[in-house]
Amino acid sequence: MNRKFFPALLLTLLATLASCAAGPTSSPADGTWNFAMSSPMGSVSATVIIMTDGDSLTGTFDLGDGRTWAIEDGVANGNAISFKIDRDGSPMVYEMAATIDGDSAAGVASAMGAEVPWTMTRGS
Repeated sequence: MNRKFFPALLLTLLATLASCAAGPTSSPADGTWNFAMSSPMGSVSATVIIMTDGDSLTGTFDLGDGRTWAIEDGVANGNAISFKIDRDGSPMVYEMAATIDGDSAAGVASAMGAEVPWTMTRGS
């Protein structure tokens, strides 16, 4: 092996191993959240589990009593998230958008021409 080639190969190998050891970076959206929203139709609270893979966001809203809503068409872009929630197959689909700031998020839900603010705090 060429002696000049060996140090360059070693440095490349070490850099590759260091980047692998760091692992994938996670999104600020990943995790379990406590969701709260009040609207003219009543209050909604849920435990939300969010997972990201690149800019794709998936997860569920657990409303209790066996009711869960899947997150659809989710997108994560830095601290900004957006997704849709189909309420138990009803014609009402919430379009959700929020900005995450540390362990809290604030956003707006849009449905049927109305907009309602909502919040989440990071759970355990």
